[in-house]
Amino acid sequence: MPGENLTRDEARERAALLSVDGYDVALDLRSAVLEGEAARTFRSRTTLRFRCAEPGAATFADLVAPAVTAVTLNGRELDPAEVFDGTRVALADLAAENTLVVDAQCAYSRTGEGLHRFVDPEDGEVYLYTQYEPADARRVFANFEQPDLKAPFRFEVTAPDGWVVLSNGAQEGKPAAGTYRFAETRPISTYITAVVAGPYHYVSDTYRRTLADGTELEIPLGALCRKGLSRHFDPADIFTVTKQGLDFFHEHFDYPYPFGKYDQAFVPEYNIGAMENPGCVTFREEFVFRGKVTEASYERRANVILHEMAHMWFGDLVTMRWWDDLWLKESFADFMGALSLVEATRFTNGWITFANGRKAWAYRADQLPSTHPVTADIRDLEDAKLNFDGITYAKGAAVLKQLVAYVGRDAFLEGARRYFKRHAYGNTRLTDLLSVLEETSGRDLATWSRAWLETAGVNALTPQATYDAEGRITELSILQEAVPERPELRPHRVAVGLYRRENADGALVRYARAELDVSGPRTVVTELTGADRPELILVNDDDLTYCKVRFDERSLATLRGHLGEITEPLSRALCWSAVWGLTRDGLMPARDYLDLVLRFAGRESDIGVLQSLHAQAGYALAHYTAPEHRDLAARELAQGALHELRLAEPGSGHQLSWARFFASVATTAADLQLLQGLLDGTAKIDGLDVDQELRWTFLEPLTAHGAADQAALDAELRRDDTASGRRHHVRCLAARPSAEVKARAWADVVESDELSNALVEATISGFAQGSQRELTAPYAPKYFAAVERVWRERSIEIGMAVVRGLFPAHQDRQETLDAADAWLSGHPDAPPALRRLVSEARDDLARALRAQSCDAQAAR
Repeated sequence: MPGENLTRDEARERAALLSVDGYDVALDLRSAVLEGEAARTFRSRTTLRFRCAEPGAATFADLVAPAVTAVTLNGRELDPAEVFDGTRVALADLAAENTLVVDAQCAYSRTGEGLHRFVDPEDGEVYLYTQYEPADARRVFANFEQPDLKAPFRFEVTAPDGWVVLSNGAQEGKPAAGTYRFAETRPISTYITAVVAGPYHYVSDTYRRTLADGTELEIPLGALCRKGLSRHFDPADIFTVTKQGLDFFHEHFDYPYPFGKYDQAFVPEYNIGAMENPGCVTFREEFVFRGKVTEASYERRANVILHEMAHMWFGDLVTMRWWDDLWLKESFADFMGALSLVEATRFTNGWITFANGRKAWAYRADQLPSTHPVTADIRDLEDAKLNFDGITYAKGAAVLKQLVAYVGRDAFLEGARRYFKRHAYGNTRLTDLLSVLEETSGRDLATWSRAWLETAGVNALTPQATYDAEGRITELSILQEAVPERPELRPHRVAVGLYRRENADGALVRYARAELDVSGPRTVVTELTGADRPELILVNDDDLTYCKVRFDERSLATLRGHLGEITEPLSRALCWSAVWGLTRDGLMPARDYLDLVLRFAGRESDIGVLQSLHAQAGYALAHYTAPEHRDLAARELAQGALHELRLAEPGSGHQLSWARFFASVATTAADLQLLQGLLDGTAKIDGLDVDQELRWTFLEPLTAHGAADQAALDAELRRDDTASGRRHHVRCLAARPSAEVKARAWADVVESDELSNALVEATISGFAQGSQRELTAPYAPKYFAAVERVWRERSIEIGMAVVRGLFPAHQDRQETLDAADAWLSGHPDAPPALRRLVSEARDDLARALRAQSCDAQAAR
C-alpha cells in the first residue's frame, strides 16, 4: 500500500464510492501528564458510519498511529496486523451501510502536526492542541482524510482534573469522571476538527445581534492562552476585533454564523499563524505580546483574527472539493480579512499593509520556478502542503481585489451570498464560484479566469510619455511585459497618477489621475493627454491591480531624490514596493536601495511600511550587496539606524522599530558596546524601554559577534525561564561564532529528532548568521548530502523547516549554485515537494548573485 501521501486520484475514487454519515471520536488524554514512555501515546476510539455506492467494493480509512488494538467493520472483527499498515486501514467487502470502529494508540506530537503536547518549563503544566491541515487528523483518529467527505462529528474527551477542554461543538453538561462531551457539529471536513486541552487561562464574552428577520443571534465567545502568559493577555482587544468582524460579516454575507460558539485559543509551538477550526480557532501564542510591540503587530493580529473568521463561511461552511481549489478559501479569507480590517476596525490603513507586505510575498512566489496558477494542479498531499504560499493567499487576494473592481462590489458580495446559500455544508470548484458571479454581474468571467486564475506569472507595467515644446503630455502609454517563460499579457484595471512638487516644502502631490483598462502590450492613457509634465508617473496608483510597477527615467530620478516627500501614504508605499522590486530584479544596485532607506525611511509615517523597509534593507545587505562593499554598507546602515533611533519620538513604535533594526545591523565595537550598555543599564536612550523581548533582541547580535558568551545567555535565561525565553536562549546559543557550536547545532537539527518544532526553528535561525559565512561554509556539501534522507525520515513540517532553513544561502557564490544544480540534476526521482523546495532556494541564490553583480558594476 502507499504510505502517508494520498493522491488526488485516490481521493476522487473514494469520494465517488462513499458518503459519510457521522463520526463519534473518543480520546483519552490522561496520559499527557505522565512522564517518559507512558506520555508518548493516547487512546483514540473512532466510530465511523458511512454508506457505499457499490456494495462489495473495497476502500481504506486513514490512520497514522504507532498501534491499532482493534478494528471492527459491521460487527466483524478484523485482525489489525492484516488490515493496518501504519497509515491506512484496509476495508473490504463493504455493505451499503457500514459502521467502522477503530481502537488505536495514537502518538502525541512534538512537531505541531496532529495532537501536539507541550510542557511549560515555567510551571511544568502540560498543554495540548490539534493542528491538522491539510491531512493530520488521521494522526488523532481514524477517518477518511479528504475535504470532500464531510460529516457531522461528535467528540468525547477524557482529561486530567482541572483542565479546560474544548472542541468544535459546545460542551454538553458538566464533565463526568473527567470525560467532556461536545455537541455534534454540522457537516465539516476532517482537517478543521479540533481539540484543545490543558490548564489554559480562559476568558469569556458574548456577541449579540438582531438579524434581519428579527431573531436574536447570540454567540458565546472565548479566548484562552497558557497560564504563564495570562499576565500579558489582552482579551478585551481580541474580543473587540472579534465583535467588529462578526458585525461586518453578518452585514455583508446575509448568512448567520453557523457554528454556535466562537473560541479563540492561543497555543504554544504553533507552526502557522492560525487555523480556522469552526468554533475553536487556534492561533500561535506569539500574538500574545510579552513586551512592547508596534501598532503594526496589533494590526497583524487583527488581520489574522478576521482572516480566520472569514473562513467560517469561505472554507468551513463551503469547502473546496480538493486542494486544487485551496485558493477558494485562502484567497477569499485574505481579501475579506483586509477589507473587514479597513472598514470595521481602527486599522483603516490596512490596504497599505496589503500592498506593501502581503503582495511582496506574492510577487516573490510568482517569480520562483515553482510558481503556479492561483487555481493549482495539486496531485497529492505533499503538493498541497507546499501550496499554502504567496500565490494561494496574497496573489489570489490581489486578484480578487481587481475582480471586485471589474464586476462591482455589490455584484461581488451578492455572488458571495448566493454561493453560501447554494453550497452550504458542501464542496465546490472554481466553476461554482464563477457561475454565481456571472449571474450577479452579468459578465462572462471565463476570459478573466483564464488570464488571472489559470495562468502563472506577474506582468510589468511601465509608463512611456512624450511631451510638446510647452511641456505638456502629447501621449502617455503603458507598456505591458511578461517574461518569456510565462508570456501571458493580462487585462488590468489601473489608475495612473501624475505627481509634482507644488509647495515650498517640496512635497510631491498628485495633481492628475486617470483610471482605465490596460490590455495587450501597449495602452494609451488618452485622459491625461495635455496634462502638465509630471515629475513622477505612478502606474497602478491606488493599487488596483497585481503587477510589477516600473518607472520612466525622469520618475526614477525623482524617486531617488524625493521618495520620502510623496504625501499620500499608499502611493508612497507603492513606490517603496516598486524600488524593492527593482532591487530584487537586479535593476537597481542594492546600495542605491539602502541609500533610499537611509535618506527617507526616517520620514515614513506608517509603522508597518517602516518595519518592511527595515526587513528588506537587512535582506539586501545580507544577500544583494556586493561582498566587497558589504562591511561598509553595514556600518552605514547601523550609523543611519542609530541616528534615526535617537531622533524618534521617545516611547513610540518608530523608536522601537529603529532600535530593533539597529541591533540587527550592528557590527562595530562601538555599536555592540552600546547594545551591551542598553542591556546592563549603563547606556540609555530616552523613552526606550528595554523589556525582556528587546533584551533578547539585543543579545543575539552580541552573541553572534562574540561580545556575549554562554554565561551571559544562561544568566538571561535565569531572568526569563519561560517557553519564550528558552526559545530565545536556544537561538542565541546556536548563533555563537564557534565551529564547535555550529557542529552541535547541525547535529541537533539534522542528525536528531529530539527537538520540538519550535526549537528546531530557533536552532536553524541561530545557525544561519550572515556574519558567519566562513563558519558555515563546510555545511554546504553536507546539506546536499543530507536533504533527501531528512525528507524521508522526518515529518513534512520539520522537513520543510530543515530544507528551507539550512540551504547554504549565505554561501553566495557560483560554486553553491552549481552544487544545487548538480543535486537537482542528480536526483530526478526525489519527491517533487523536496525538489520544489531546493529549486526555490536555488532560485533565490541565483537572484542574489545577479543582484550582487548589479551592485558591483555600479561602483565601476
